[in-house]
Amino acid sequence: MASASTTAPPDGGGGRMSVAASNLGRENQTLIVDLRKALGTIKMMAEDLERDNRFEMVKELEDATLELLAASDDAAHFSSALQSIGMNYRSGNEATDFKKLIEKEVIKLKEQSSFVPQSHPLFRQFKEVIWNVHHAGEPMPGEEQEEVIMTTSQSNILNITCPLSGKPVIELENPVRSMDCKHIYEEQAIKHYMRTRRTRCQCPVAGCPKILEGERVTCDPLLRIELDEMRARSNRTTESHLVEDFTELDDNEDD
Repeated sequence: MASASTTAPPDGGGGRMSVAASNLGRENQTLIVDLRKALGTIKMMAEDLERDNRFEMVKELEDATLELLAASDDAAHFSSALQSIGMNYRSGNEATDFKKLIEKEVIKLKEQSSFVPQSHPLFRQFKEVIWNVHHAGEPMPGEEQEEVIMTTSQSNILNITCPLSGKPVIELENPVRSMDCKHIYEEQAIKHYMRTRRTRCQCPVAGCPKILEGERVTCDPLLRIELDEMRARSNRTTESHLVEDFTELDDNEDD
């Protein structure tokens, strides 16, 4: 980001700064979404390479995944810094070096963070996908079977069908997700459900205690990406089964 060293006017400067920070934040969010798409593509490429026993290339993609996760974390801190400055900035009589102001805020946020790329859920998903190519059903090294069953998750999607319409989430026209419990619904169905509840509206997923609030049920930037990844994985599994079926037919014909 280029350095901006200008004197903000005493009246309304904070408001304009808030708008500018919001605009920059939206642009940065687009970068985060693109990084997330890249991670999904890398994961599928690595799975195919692992299947072909091209282990050196898989390792290169593993390293690239860690680098992208670190870049995504940096982008998230940058967005948070912009939001904080936009909300708290007050113009004065002296010129403000916004580059230094943002860098200082980013450093502060990073010091408060415990981010470790190797511990990120998306990196775990990457490792699981690779492991399962040749070791499906086996615990990953250093883990007990019970832990694998409890913690394994190759997707951030919590429910595979909408609890109201019954449709698979990958087939929903307008999917939305609760920011609180992370469950996914068909937009029209959940809005109707919420309108018909006069008291506190509990998530319709069985056993979920979270209360839904209209402004917190939305199509967040990553939802469609995660659904696309889930859809692609489902299609790849179906294609793999079809190939196996055809192979079995050929074998029977030879007999």
